[in-house]
Amino acid sequence: MTDVNDSAVPPPTLRRYKLTIAYDGSQFHGWQKQEPPNAEPLRTVAGVVEATIARVLKQRVNLVGASRTDAGVHAKGQVAQFDAATRLPIERMAEAINSRLPADVEIVTAEVAPPDFDAIQHVTSKCYRYRIFNTPRRPLGIRHMVYHFWHGLDVERMNDAAARLVGTHDFEGFASAGHNRLTNGSTINACQDEERGDGPPVARGDEKHSGVSGDGFLYNMVRIIAGTLIEVGRGRFEPTRIDEILASRDRAHAGPTVEAAGLCLEWIAYRQQAM
Repeated sequence: MTDVNDSAVPPPTLRRYKLTIAYDGSQFHGWQKQEPPNAEPLRTVAGVVEATIARVLKQRVNLVGASRTDAGVHAKGQVAQFDAATRLPIERMAEAINSRLPADVEIVTAEVAPPDFDAIQHVTSKCYRYRIFNTPRRPLGIRHMVYHFWHGLDVERMNDAAARLVGTHDFEGFASAGHNRLTNGSTINACQDEERGDGPPVARGDEKHSGVSGDGFLYNMVRIIAGTLIEVGRGRFEPTRIDEILASRDRAHAGPTVEAAGLCLEWIAYRQQAM
């Protein structure tokens, strides 16, 4: 009987993989890899995950994320893709990568994707949530996950304002300068504020969440929307201020860009044929 040597075993097939990733962004310099001139690379989510995948699969990969979250922003449902030729079963891939990742990032799911799947171009909608800790008490245990705002907020007024954002608009007035988008138009599918909290350590109503979903967002758009809704909730702006900002497209009319700590990328949806 003739022995079968390694050269007779066909090499693994190059495939595209889709990852859903969660992370606590408080110790990361955002998602995107950054290598400042003459300095050590900054700690980023993409950099950490990409390097870990390379160690696990013993090959270089290029990780492409759907959303370039900023420093301090968190995620429950970031999506990224990479190509690799590996015999590691897909059922074990998430576990294998997680076993070498640091404690502040996790692969939630790993899937084999169609060869033409594009984590950026095939997105149909994204959802972000902004968490406001709305009490004089300090949010010590969760201070890196929420924005602390101690003045009272009227959720009904905030929802009146938020409803005015729904639809297709030019959101230039809700964007920071230098967003580098060719168009300012986006469609907001839903925008709503609600009270959260079901008992200790967070009492009912201590948290107010502002959730917004749509087909695209300009730079800092969600944080500026949240800052504007807070100004409405505290009584400094009327809900109709939203109409004025959309009509004028003037950033100076909107509220502040609130801290990154309260923002979380909840999910990213794709068109059916993409997966």
